[in-house]
Amino acid sequence: MAEHESLEFGKADFVLLDSVSLDEFMANLKLRFEKGRIYSYIGEVVVSVNPYRAMNIYGRDTIEQYKGRELYERPPHLFAIADAAYKAMKRRNKDTCIVISGESGAGKTEASKYIMQYIAAITNPSQRAEVERVKNMLLKSNCVLEAFGNAKTNRNDNSSRFGKYMDINFDFKGDPIGGHINNYLLEKVGVKSVFKCIFQLVKGAPDAQLRSLHIQRDPTAYTYIKVGGQIKSSINDSADFKAVTDAMKVIGFTTEEIQTVYKILATILHLGNLKFGSDGDVTLIENSKLVSVLGDLLSTKDENVEKALLYRTVATGRDVIDKQHTHQEASYGRDALAKAIYERLFCWIVGRINDVIEVKNYDARVHGKNTVIGVLDIYGFEIFQNNSFEQFCINYCNEKLQQLFIQLVLKQEQEEYQREGIPWKHIDYFNNQIIVDLVEQQHKGIFAVLDEACMNVGKVTDEMFLQALNGKLAKHAHYTSRKLSPTDKNLEFDRDFRIRHYAGDVVYSVVGFIDKNKDTLFQDFKRLLYNSSNPVLKAMWPEGKLSITEVTKRPLTAATLFKNSMISLVENLASKEPYYVRCIKPNDVKSPLLFEHERCKHQVEYLGLLENVRVRRAGFANRQTYPRFLQRYKMISEFTWPNHDLPSDKEAVERLLQGCGFEHDVAYGKTKVFIRTPRTIFSLEEQRAEMVKRIVLFLQKVWRGTLARMRYRRMRAALIIIRAYRRYKVKSYIREVNRRFKNVRGMKDHGKHVKWPTPPKVLRKFEEALRNIYNRWWAWTLIKDLSPEEMVQIRAKVATLECLKGQRADLGLQRAWEGNYLDSPGTASSFTLVSSDLQRKDKFMRVLFSCNVRKINRFNKAEDRALLITDRHLYKMDPVKLYKPMKSIPLYNVTGVSISPGKDQLVVFHTKDNRDLIVCLQGMVPAGDSRIGELVGTLLSHFKSEKRKLQVNIVSPIHCSMNGRKCTVIVETKINQSQPDFTKSRSGYILSVPGN
Repeated sequence: MAEHESLEFGKADFVLLDSVSLDEFMANLKLRFEKGRIYSYIGEVVVSVNPYRAMNIYGRDTIEQYKGRELYERPPHLFAIADAAYKAMKRRNKDTCIVISGESGAGKTEASKYIMQYIAAITNPSQRAEVERVKNMLLKSNCVLEAFGNAKTNRNDNSSRFGKYMDINFDFKGDPIGGHINNYLLEKVGVKSVFKCIFQLVKGAPDAQLRSLHIQRDPTAYTYIKVGGQIKSSINDSADFKAVTDAMKVIGFTTEEIQTVYKILATILHLGNLKFGSDGDVTLIENSKLVSVLGDLLSTKDENVEKALLYRTVATGRDVIDKQHTHQEASYGRDALAKAIYERLFCWIVGRINDVIEVKNYDARVHGKNTVIGVLDIYGFEIFQNNSFEQFCINYCNEKLQQLFIQLVLKQEQEEYQREGIPWKHIDYFNNQIIVDLVEQQHKGIFAVLDEACMNVGKVTDEMFLQALNGKLAKHAHYTSRKLSPTDKNLEFDRDFRIRHYAGDVVYSVVGFIDKNKDTLFQDFKRLLYNSSNPVLKAMWPEGKLSITEVTKRPLTAATLFKNSMISLVENLASKEPYYVRCIKPNDVKSPLLFEHERCKHQVEYLGLLENVRVRRAGFANRQTYPRFLQRYKMISEFTWPNHDLPSDKEAVERLLQGCGFEHDVAYGKTKVFIRTPRTIFSLEEQRAEMVKRIVLFLQKVWRGTLARMRYRRMRAALIIIRAYRRYKVKSYIREVNRRFKNVRGMKDHGKHVKWPTPPKVLRKFEEALRNIYNRWWAWTLIKDLSPEEMVQIRAKVATLECLKGQRADLGLQRAWEGNYLDSPGTASSFTLVSSDLQRKDKFMRVLFSCNVRKINRFNKAEDRALLITDRHLYKMDPVKLYKPMKSIPLYNVTGVSISPGKDQLVVFHTKDNRDLIVCLQGMVPAGDSRIGELVGTLLSHFKSEKRKLQVNIVSPIHCSMNGRKCTVIVETKINQSQPDFTKSRSGYILSVPGN
């Protein structure tokens, strides 16, 4: 129980008081308040004292401290009770509710907001967008409902004038997926006082908006809120107005809807300023200009507004007449219209919010049970100087909630101990069922008498209603009036009656009871609003479409409606697991320092907190049926997991608790096990959580193994199918290839025209290889009859094509390659003689290539030479001197050749010693022919046969070395050039070739 709190702060849990007495209770409560500890426990009930100041105990850090913790692990706090309700909902899949009770100004509304804030903060860790949207809507709805349902009073700046019960729906993960709001008994008299939204509009709306609504920025200019305008408040109405408008936009209100809301508020203010006068027997509107303002705001004709305010349509059979109001009737109708419009607006806002936050498209069969946490923030017990019908209903509501508390916490608990045979000493408490019956009992209750009076024919007054009460309740111990107690001067004759509530005696004035219970609004007003051209306003008044002569059922009275809603609310709360927050008001002057002992003592007494402590100390924190207990905790013990074989569930529970060492903290009833302290439950939960992890791991292991085996079997089956299908496709493809190419040997083109079938994906590489085989065979069929000399030429041409295709225009592939062009009739005698001598001397086997060339000599001059390339050497010859050899270069010293991409005949032979040979082939017949392809192909073929590599470069310009000096050879085209020739340039040489 928050053991880490120092004793200087008193006892955090009243159950731990040394002696249970009212004085001890009050002393501890006062000590904690003065030390700034506004929260305390009575077991699992939170006692909250309004601090009347902002406290830094609701931030994100505090939320993290309470998240997932048990009640006793942290100091008392609203977050702890909110977390307990949330955990109970998740653990037991059971709906829970948090009931916040206390008198007006005790801090109930703020408590409900902090609880909502906590639930929003701890849910949706995965940040699902839809869940975030729902959370935002739920929080924003608080802002809107607070503005339209709360009022400023002298005792409370933020007094709830309506009851609110909000259900928050959660999915199986524990994340909010929607909600629903029920509102109860909006106190419409607040329209004529200080509803917050009206002040926010007058004080906080922009000037332009006020002008469009014909509103002045002065609350005292409006009759309905003159009194409220004198109330001092620290609340910033301008900021609040913007916050409420923004919240409405976030929730989903359209711009037109928001404008209509503020038009309705403006209408109410202007209605309050309407003044009626008389001209003889005729009732008139004195400030008739307001009629046109109302017509504009309500989007209807001015004459219709005026008629509805001054006349009432009465139907007698088929006849319809307009009956003019008296001055008093017109004023009553005006006020009734203002109240009815506001009530309808408020209900429409609640319905609009529900439309947005309602759970949609949730299938429990797919997603699991939809669980609920309910939060009840309802008006507290009220005792004013003048208590009327509204205070009577509010205090009846508190009697019903107190009765629920008594039933669940005091009465049922003690009765259950007796039924289960648990030793128990009865604890006395005041059962307020007698007061609840006094109000709601059929035929005899105050509500029944009031409804009967309202249904009587003829004029029925409030005094007649009081007389009826005196007649029926004269002997009731909790009811009295001045007629029944003539000596009691606190009661007025024919006006007051007193009820002894559980929270104290309250004197009620019957003035207005009849009218407020009838809640009469003339049908003329309903028709007026229904016929508005504003679709939003029109939709709020569907009953206005009824015909004037149509007879309708008598509507239920306000008292009956409220009684039915309270009965329904209590039944709803009783179906859930309740958690209580009991709020206490420390003083009436809203001081953060003052603790009025008698004031607080009275609240402690009527809330039954001392009786709660006694029951809690003597009782048990938790009770569960044996099957339910086993279902949740059976995994803790080897005797009960997975199923026990003992004679009964009771014996199995006993064995389980004995094994855990808790037998001294429990009692065994006939059908339930009772556990005294929360620590035992928390310890059981911790052991269960640890075992659940191990069970989950085991189940995951088994399931993963099952999935793996299933997956393996599927993969194995798929593999067999795939293999069979692939074999089928391969065989089909090969059969088709064999069919198409069956007789290609006898075809003219050896099957070159045959179209290949499309291979399956698995055979694409095989098809490429097959095509290569076929192409090689096809090529072989073409060349198999060629001579060895022709084969040498073919190989050279193939080498040329592979090396130069796409990089040089004219390769000379279409003509026959002679190779030894110098062995011609004109030069045969001299060249042949020299060639034979070189063959004997250098022992070469054959001539690869010979040709006349133009070259650069060592003096950088161009001269004619002849080039002879054998399988051993490259020779330079002088054709003028009968082809005398000038220089020989061993062929192994040649590393590569460079040629240009053009049609010129430039060739550079690169050597290892950087003495490159630059030549231009010439003497071609015909003149346009090219021998570059032949030269390159011949060299490539020869080098390949010797398993050497020849580097061939196709570039422009060509970089080379002359006598070890780097230089560049550029090819230029000149129109007037007759023959290719070399000239010197700054960077090397220029080969000028004839142009077209």
